[in-house]
Amino acid sequence: MKKINVSIAVVALALVGLTGCSSSGTGTTTAPSDTASPSESSSSAAAGGVTSLMTADTTLGTIVVDSAGMTVYQYDADTQNSGVSACTGACLTTWPPVNAETAPALDGVTAEVATITGTDGSTQVTLNGWPLYYFSGDTAPGDTNGQGVQGIWWVLAPDGTKITM
Repeated sequence: MKKINVSIAVVALALVGLTGCSSSGTGTTTAPSDTASPSESSSSAAAGGVTSLMTADTTLGTIVVDSAGMTVYQYDADTQNSGVSACTGACLTTWPPVNAETAPALDGVTAEVATITGTDGSTQVTLNGWPLYYFSGDTAPGDTNGQGVQGIWWVLAPDGTKITM
């Protein structure tokens, strides 16, 4: 049974990798036109805003998660400390921003936290200057299904560095 679950997960990740955000020649980020939505936990966090960022131990090591335990991601198309998110339009369906009314409290996270105005007009959380996102394919706390999608989406270590394994 475990072998079947692993096979299904590998196929699912491969499909996500083929349909994840990519850059067009114009600098605009696009995503598939499916109607995938973030998990209920990340949706409610996005609607009301996260109150804290904390750490979770995973097979990838210790990573940053929100107050509901949902994994947050960094996007290589973003420019660190630019104050701007590169994920726009349909990309936001697959990779919704991590929002907060104010910079969230930190528990075990040593990186600098701040906020920017996201491309959707929301107040988006940043970690060490990287805008943070959820992955719509994560459905439960601790899921890391967005890790390495298209070689441009990454979980973050508590010090704000991306984990690329």
